[in-house]
Amino acid sequence: MWIPTEHEKYGVVIAGFRGTVPHGLSLEIGDTVQILEKCDGWYRGFALKNPNVKGIFPSNYIHLKNACVKNKGQFEMVIPTEDSVITEMTSTLRDWGTMWKQLYVRNEGDLFHRLWHIMNEILDLRRQVLVGHLTHDRMKDVKRHITARLDWGNEQLGLDLVPRKEYAMVDPEEISITELYRLMEHRHRKKDTPVPASSHHLFVQMKSLMCSNLGEELEVIFSLFDSKENRPISERFFLRLNRNGLPKCPEKPERHCSLFVDLGSSELRKDIYITVHIIRIGRMGAGEKKNACNVQYRRPFGCAVLSIADLLAGDSKDDLVLKVYMCNTESDWYQIHENIIKKLNARYNLTGSNAGLAVSLQLLHGDIEQIRREYTSMFTHGVSITRKLGFSNIIMPGEMRNDLYITVERGEFEKGGKSVARNVEVTMHVVDSSGQILKDFISFGSGEPPASEYHSFVLYHNNGPRWAELLKLPIPVDKFRGAHIRCEFRHCSTKEKGEKKLFGFSFVPLMQENGRTLPDGTHELIVHKCEENTNLQDSGRYLKLPFSKGLFLGNNSQAGKTTKESFWITSFLCSTKLTQNGDMLDLLKWRTHPDKIAGCLSKLKEIDGSEIVKFLQDTLDTLFGILDENSQKYGSKVFDCLVHIINLLQDSKFHHFKPVMDTYIESHFAGALAYRDLIKVLKWHIDRVTEVELHEHIQEVLKAQEYIFKYIVQSRRLFSIATGGQNEEEFRCCIQELLMSVRFFLSQESKGASALSQLQAVFLSSFPSVYSELLKLFDVREVANLVHDALGSLPTVMHGDESLQAVKLQSIGKTVESHLYTNPDSRYILLPVVLHHLHMHLQEQKDLIMCARILSNIFCLIKKNSSEKSVLEEIDVIVNSLLDILLRTILEITSRPQPSGSAMRLQFQDVTGEFVSCLLSLLRQMTDRHYQQLLDSFNTKDDLRDFLLQIFTVFRILIRPEMFPKDWTVMRLVANNVIITTVLYLSDALRKNFLNENFDYKIWDSYFFLAVIFINQLCLQLEMFTPSKKKKVLEKYGDMRVTMGCEIFSMWQNLGEHKLHFIPALIGPFLEVTLIPQPDLRNVMIPIFHDMMDWEQRRSGNFKQVEAKLIDKLDSLMSEGKGDETYRELFNSILLKKIERETWRESGVSLIATVTRLMERLLDYRDCMKMGEVDGKKIGCTVSLLNFYKTELNKEEMYIRYIHKLYDLHLKAQNFTEAAYTLLLYDELLEWSDRPLREFLNYPMQTEWQRKECLHLTIIQNFDRGKCWENGIILCRKIAEQYESYYDYRNLSKMRMMEASLYDKIMDQQRLEPEFFRVGFYGKKFPFFLRNKEFVCRGHDYERLEAFQQRMLNEFPHAIAMQHANQPDETIFQAEAQYLQIYAVTPIPENQEVLQRDGIPDNIKSFYKVNHIWRFRYDRPFHKGTKDKENEFKSLWVERTTLILVQSLPGISRWFEVEKREVVEMSPLENAIEVLENKNQQLRTLISQCQTRQMQNINPLTMCLNGVIDAAVNGGVARYQEAFFVKEYILNHPEDGEKITRLRELMLEQAQILEFGLAVHEKVVPQDMRPLHKKLVDQFFVMKSSLGIQEFSACVQASPVHFPNGSPRVCRNSVPVSMSPDGARVIPRRRQVKILENDRFCYLWKMTHKILLLCACFLIWSA
Repeated sequence: MWIPTEHEKYGVVIAGFRGTVPHGLSLEIGDTVQILEKCDGWYRGFALKNPNVKGIFPSNYIHLKNACVKNKGQFEMVIPTEDSVITEMTSTLRDWGTMWKQLYVRNEGDLFHRLWHIMNEILDLRRQVLVGHLTHDRMKDVKRHITARLDWGNEQLGLDLVPRKEYAMVDPEEISITELYRLMEHRHRKKDTPVPASSHHLFVQMKSLMCSNLGEELEVIFSLFDSKENRPISERFFLRLNRNGLPKCPEKPERHCSLFVDLGSSELRKDIYITVHIIRIGRMGAGEKKNACNVQYRRPFGCAVLSIADLLAGDSKDDLVLKVYMCNTESDWYQIHENIIKKLNARYNLTGSNAGLAVSLQLLHGDIEQIRREYTSMFTHGVSITRKLGFSNIIMPGEMRNDLYITVERGEFEKGGKSVARNVEVTMHVVDSSGQILKDFISFGSGEPPASEYHSFVLYHNNGPRWAELLKLPIPVDKFRGAHIRCEFRHCSTKEKGEKKLFGFSFVPLMQENGRTLPDGTHELIVHKCEENTNLQDSGRYLKLPFSKGLFLGNNSQAGKTTKESFWITSFLCSTKLTQNGDMLDLLKWRTHPDKIAGCLSKLKEIDGSEIVKFLQDTLDTLFGILDENSQKYGSKVFDCLVHIINLLQDSKFHHFKPVMDTYIESHFAGALAYRDLIKVLKWHIDRVTEVELHEHIQEVLKAQEYIFKYIVQSRRLFSIATGGQNEEEFRCCIQELLMSVRFFLSQESKGASALSQLQAVFLSSFPSVYSELLKLFDVREVANLVHDALGSLPTVMHGDESLQAVKLQSIGKTVESHLYTNPDSRYILLPVVLHHLHMHLQEQKDLIMCARILSNIFCLIKKNSSEKSVLEEIDVIVNSLLDILLRTILEITSRPQPSGSAMRLQFQDVTGEFVSCLLSLLRQMTDRHYQQLLDSFNTKDDLRDFLLQIFTVFRILIRPEMFPKDWTVMRLVANNVIITTVLYLSDALRKNFLNENFDYKIWDSYFFLAVIFINQLCLQLEMFTPSKKKKVLEKYGDMRVTMGCEIFSMWQNLGEHKLHFIPALIGPFLEVTLIPQPDLRNVMIPIFHDMMDWEQRRSGNFKQVEAKLIDKLDSLMSEGKGDETYRELFNSILLKKIERETWRESGVSLIATVTRLMERLLDYRDCMKMGEVDGKKIGCTVSLLNFYKTELNKEEMYIRYIHKLYDLHLKAQNFTEAAYTLLLYDELLEWSDRPLREFLNYPMQTEWQRKECLHLTIIQNFDRGKCWENGIILCRKIAEQYESYYDYRNLSKMRMMEASLYDKIMDQQRLEPEFFRVGFYGKKFPFFLRNKEFVCRGHDYERLEAFQQRMLNEFPHAIAMQHANQPDETIFQAEAQYLQIYAVTPIPENQEVLQRDGIPDNIKSFYKVNHIWRFRYDRPFHKGTKDKENEFKSLWVERTTLILVQSLPGISRWFEVEKREVVEMSPLENAIEVLENKNQQLRTLISQCQTRQMQNINPLTMCLNGVIDAAVNGGVARYQEAFFVKEYILNHPEDGEKITRLRELMLEQAQILEFGLAVHEKVVPQDMRPLHKKLVDQFFVMKSSLGIQEFSACVQASPVHFPNGSPRVCRNSVPVSMSPDGARVIPRRRQVKILENDRFCYLWKMTHKILLLCACFLIWSA
């Protein structure tokens, strides 16, 4: 027993089920099913892809899934309870699966494979989600990856953009339309215009150094260099290479590559270079012997540079090979990279012709976390990070750095008593206060671990070396105090021992006693001389000595002058803990120096911002500490310092420190009494806004008002907590007074861009940020009223300062975005003032972008179906205030021309879209009451009329295809749902107010026009959707086309006699609607045509207008792909049923039949045009349609259009003769007159004479190309007559020359004679214009029967070729299939006179044989009576069928329909006579050609002679004698006496021709064919013997037989089809050519007596 299921409602098919059991439901793996009932291991239900088909299936084939059920019962709906991302992924993959297979079919291999990989990736991610073991962050990351891949696939496949919120699809019914638009726009913008990354990174990977003279280890140092500022901008990446030029530590890949991070967009320019310095580790001189010394030095080797601009183009990962250069003199080493950049060629050269540095470089874009996600393998394998020098563009709170950068610049040393300069090496240590060397605090660069000491490279014999080597000292803060840097100087000997002798040292402390660190800049250090054995371990001995020659320490300046040797370093501190600023230290220690407080507060503004944010909390504590202790004296200065610090955080560099200040206010601020002073000082400044000298300072104060209020509110809260809420009323009064000052300040009007308006703008820009602070102390209504009063005090004039108006609107916008506005109570208070300002701006069409944003935010807070009273009241206010102006704004901005720039155009589209979404949101929220109030609010019908016209116009704009991007189907459907709902409301007003005596054509026309284009929208054509998408749309919205169609029908019926105003104007639009393949829509709309016919009949007595409009529109609409066979049948049946009882039924039936037949042809034409190549089917279909327009419809313009379409098809197929005949049809419609013709198709505006002339010339050209020169000559003569009549001798001369050239071509050029084929199309599957009809087709050059048959089967791949030539029976005609019957036919020329006239060259005759042919012949041999096995010619009859065409060939098509068939039977004797006549003619032609040397090859003559003689010898002609010359036949057929005589005559004539042919053959036969010729002569004598004419040669004169002049060309199968005596079928093409009269006479008188004697012999023998 079947039981309804309770919990088993939804599942997925895990095994395919064929459904072979009774009531079984066929299922495929992956189908989703909804289960209705269960019974003994079986389920009953349906597949969601086809819910109309229900059936049973095994329960163990289904994997059940959790789902919730809505509307339990007959119409229940099952919704899976799984994660929405999983649901979307599953349905999307199903849709992709079908389309993925189509990609393979369409041979789109690249996308096919890419989509395959993406689908597998999504499935893997889906498994991870379903397992459920992911952390929250990992789950979020996986969903992000899933949705990114889904969006990519949808975009590639042309599917819809999916609106998402936090990776989940959103239901458009659950959010406001403005929010939906923003989601769509955000995703679209993200897809189309990716936001350019503000942060960039350079990935560098060292591969190898290629050089022929390596042999020493190398150090490679990468850095970024700014050639504009002439300084490095990054730290160094340091890498060691072995002697082969490869990285030294292959097991540590992180040392081979580095990531230069945090490059700003400003640093991606052509004057930023990647510099590579290469240092070799080895002997002093590169050419020294190995045993010279064992000590190794760091020595310059080479340098390479590359502009970062070279990487901007492609971000290529391919390896680059950089050229390595060496400076000519080592003293220039420090600036070799600059010389290479400046291309100072004299100062450097290549290290070797084949030297090169192989590196891989790639620019990466995005923040570092994004790079870590996208390039996980890079960080997994390890990569060193190379930072910029100093802080990045944005300093982040919590960033801990304490790096001291030291650049070893240069030195000045004495010779030291030597004749040559020294080889100086610098050794650097970092030493702590106890004299111990700090371990591992000197970094040469990323990629190399820090070391304890540094050794500089050595410049050979240079007392003034320049190194310019950058080092980083990452010393902890706790070790900074008391630490110093010591640099030791050694002379490196080049002698065998290679000693390094210490000769001096320098040092510099890192921090002063007062806590200030070593200042940034270059320091000239004193070089203290010492001996080799000097002990420097005891730092206390030298730290008392002076260290700098500068004024760093004033008391050391004199001591510094005692030495001539100096050493220069440059320092740069990058620290978040230490400061070099003494003023900052003095401020922080204000209690120790109270007398300096005023000075310290004044100097605070001069301190660098990075120093202030380092010590932000300490600085703020200091300021509020000073305020608490002495507010009277320092209150104003503290306030100014606080304003300075607050405004400092507005800078983008320090913007991220705002949270630090917020945290300070919430957790660390303790100034409970500060609010009084802050309010007092703030009010003091606001009250003095009119004092011009204070404007600049007041402006700074107003910028900081957000945080000033934060401090005020927090201070008051602390005070309330401490005192239990004392002085509350006093505080409220202070705030009220402050805001009164604000209102007065805002209400001041200023003309133009005054200083006051600037202050108002500054205040308004930050005023909304105060709301949230006020809400901490006051009730929401109180705050709303305060804000309402403040914003309401703004002046309403719009002609003032435009920048102020913009800021005012921005302030309104921030108010709407604030937390205050989200509360319904406060929103109702604020909404009127917000709408007031919006209305003013929209009325002036100013600041539309901001207006759109504010409106969007207003509607984002109003959800759909919100029935709260407050929301309904808000909608009332908005409708009354903004609906009209909103409609006008949309009309205004959509009527403007779009801006030219892409950015401006995008902005234009955005603002339009936002206004549209606002309008849609408002309309969706309106209820019956709102609509009724709106319609009642119009005072006059004219006002209502204007409103309806306006909103109908706006709706037409909204449904334009360009309104939203093409993949925004979700947005379009929502918009259409709102539009149709609104139209249903407004149509009632249309019926009530604008019918009968108040009828208004314009508004009704606007309504119908809107309804029609609504239905025709592409996004509503559900037939084009995938099944799943169609199902979703129908479930959510239904078929909106049907709803609108029913409304059209209803409104049409209400029109009554006013319908006549819309006939025939609405016929085309309504026809377009009915062509949509929606059965319900068609059933509703087609009866309107009956109504139109009826009303037109009443008015005019006929419906010619309806007929004309229907026919005109049908052609254009169906050519666009609309309509189908079902529509044709439905149109016919519905209208025929409707007119059954009409008095005008007969003419109505005629109209319907005409339109139906036109549809048949148009559908055929459209189907044929879908084919790729031009074929006979396309041409034949076009001919059929063209003739229909001419003969049945008499539509000349359409007829001419299709003439030209046919002409184009012929040209494409290179059917030039047919193209000429086609264009001749148009030519025949024109006269040689001066009537002006309009511009039409590709013809310009011209006179009829000019167009006809143009046509003539084109036709002649096509006849020329088609070798149909005779027709071209006729046209040449016609146009020459016109030229002559106008005395246009110049063109007349050209035309005569053209005519002469055509005559020359006739005589000189070869023309092939085409074959003709009869084709029968049988079966109901053929198009109407072919179905059960037969045609004769003109074949292509060299095309024989087999090739033609194959071509036809290719054009009709589903057709079956019939293997016989018999007429098919009725079963074939009615079969649901396609049958082709093809066989060759022979043309019957009409102009026999030319062909029979002697002396005409065959070149001329060949034209008349195959042109202007109406009749064709086909012979079918058969046996009548008993067949004689010994001699079948006795009973061999021929059935001759003559086909007569509707038009002659060639013509406007290569094939024409057979109009009439004539069938006759030929007796065996008549057949024999015709065979001999044809064979004699063929022999005569070949002999003539051979005799006149026209035949290059005598093989055709040889073969023909051999065929005739051999057949005669072997019984061919003898069979004729046996059949027809016997007594029995002569007695039984006395009427055939003349025919028998004629047959005998032809046999003897053939013998004579053969004898002469052999004579000619003997003269031209080659030597190798002489045996064959002798055989032919011998057989000929045997043949004569069989004919009884052995003495024939004696009776025949020796003179040759005369043949016709000329050289008629004989093609294969050139005689009519008949059965020859040898049983072979011969296809005749020519009639017999007459022998000259003297030959005929000579022949007859010699043979007559012989024939009489033979006849007498036969009679005697028979007796």
